[in-house]
Amino acid sequence: MTETEPAGPETAPLSEVKAALSGFLNEFNDFQDDLNVKLQKQEERIAMLTTKTMTHLRPALSVEANTSLPHRKAMATYLRCGDDDALRGLELDGKAMNTAVNAEGGYLVDPQTAESIQSVLRTASSLRAIANVVTVEATSFDILIDATDVGAGWADEVTPTGETDAPQIERISIPLHELSALPKASQRLLDDSAFDIEGWLAGRIADKFARAEADAFINGNVSGRPRGILSHATVTNGSWSWGNIGYVATGTAGDFDPSNASDAIVDLVYALGARYRANASFVMNSKTAGAVRKMKDADGRFLWSDGLSQGEPARLMGYPVLIAEDMPDIATDAMAIAFGDFGAGYTIAERPDLRVLRDPFSAKPHVLFYATKRVGGDVTDFAAIKLMKFGVA
Repeated sequence: MTETEPAGPETAPLSEVKAALSGFLNEFNDFQDDLNVKLQKQEERIAMLTTKTMTHLRPALSVEANTSLPHRKAMATYLRCGDDDALRGLELDGKAMNTAVNAEGGYLVDPQTAESIQSVLRTASSLRAIANVVTVEATSFDILIDATDVGAGWADEVTPTGETDAPQIERISIPLHELSALPKASQRLLDDSAFDIEGWLAGRIADKFARAEADAFINGNVSGRPRGILSHATVTNGSWSWGNIGYVATGTAGDFDPSNASDAIVDLVYALGARYRANASFVMNSKTAGAVRKMKDADGRFLWSDGLSQGEPARLMGYPVLIAEDMPDIATDAMAIAFGDFGAGYTIAERPDLRVLRDPFSAKPHVLFYATKRVGGDVTDFAAIKLMKFGVA
């Protein structure tokens, strides 16, 4: 058959296959194009939803960033030259405070400066490092304490069950007191743009606050300041009752017992209830620590061990030691060592805001900065703290 001859019956199926294949390819291309369009639309929709989600989640961070920076600039302007227009017009986000001008007087310090001060206070050698610290918005912090154990007993099917003792609930109220610092700087120094006014002010305030707090948490015994652990009534541990702090005597006036010095440390540890010992710490000053770290047990091993890594506290009989210089020195009848679970036994309550007021008049040619915060503290569990008395009994 020549090329000009018409197709016969034998070639018909081949043409049909070609036609069918061509139609299939066209339909497949159309399907692929439609699929690509749908996938592109789906990707655009996912991108749009992602953008909306991120925009919805961002405000908590962006508001802080957008308000914090203007606040810091406004505070720096006020500290350097006394211009408070920017602070008065600044609105801050948050439940605790919605304006830079505090109703009690002064201006709220920006968050970065306030946090740097708080960081110093947390790392200072005071009870704050091991006590329970709470933030409040009120003028006091109240705690309800059940000072007695609720009775319990076994029951069976035939023996009548007696009434258990009723709990005795006590309310401990910790008032917040105003803690202040009054650093000063010359106006010439403030006019120097290279001078870090915020860092300088934070350092001076933190130093004053840390020293005042540390002393009050140990020795505070007058109104207008936190109440210290040594201001409460003390009794021998065998006669302990709620409202008092129990003590263990060394047996020698103004010193450890010369023959069995380490026995007093052991007695102090086991005077504390077992449920408090797991989180307990020793508190003493450097002079007392110098005497204690020389002690050995009956086998000649030192009771004191230094921290294995930087920043880790030393340990006495396995318990951490906090060096608090406001604890008394070893002397006759002095309560020079405390041992207890201070996270349960002592509570520090404070307001989150820190205020500062600029005074360019009272100490010319210097400028005074009156910084204040509110803080309180007191013993909240009298069973969680024990003392060592350097006396006969």
